[in-house]
Amino acid sequence: MVKQERALRTREALITSAATVFDREGFSVASLTAISSLAGVSNGALHFHFSSKATLADSVEEAAGERLDRIVMAHEGAAGNALQLLVNTSHGLARGLTEDVVLRAGFELSRDQVRGRGPGLYRQWHRWVEEVLKRADGEGVLAEVTPEDAAASVVAATTGFEVLGPQNPEWLSHRTVTRFWQLLLPRLADASVLGTLVAAGSRPEGRP
Repeated sequence: MVKQERALRTREALITSAATVFDREGFSVASLTAISSLAGVSNGALHFHFSSKATLADSVEEAAGERLDRIVMAHEGAAGNALQLLVNTSHGLARGLTEDVVLRAGFELSRDQVRGRGPGLYRQWHRWVEEVLKRADGEGVLAEVTPEDAAASVVAATTGFEVLGPQNPEWLSHRTVTRFWQLLLPRLADASVLGTLVAAGSRPEGRP
């Protein structure tokens, strides 16, 4: 049991270290030596857990996907309707991308064409956004737009913030995401609920 726990801690440390190095240097340039050194383990220990840089990157992206799931689940049931849920979760995603290097690296790896894996996390996010907008439509809180068209706009903007954020953190700030929703909600929300929606997120201190 002790050995299993130690192995799990080592694996988690390697994933975090890999995310840090991938985030800083990019997948192509990152070296396994730099990753193992940052994790405080030998190259042999790294290869015990991961056969190659590609499999390590896959594990980082998988861990990022789990973090994205947790962000989504943290907001389920805490909003009055599906549109407010979407607003709150987008704020949570922006904050996660700012604070969590594994989540940030996972998105970066998802768009790395060298790996040739395809946009895994982007697809995961798009699928969830579209599902929530279909729920909003079913609740009668969506204006005369299709969930598919609305999802395309939301995903394009939020993933754009993710791409621009590393160069300028203002793109992932609470203010930027709030202003985005202030612009978009009048187009998305039915007039009967527009006045009840909080573009800044419906939890206190701007931490939806």
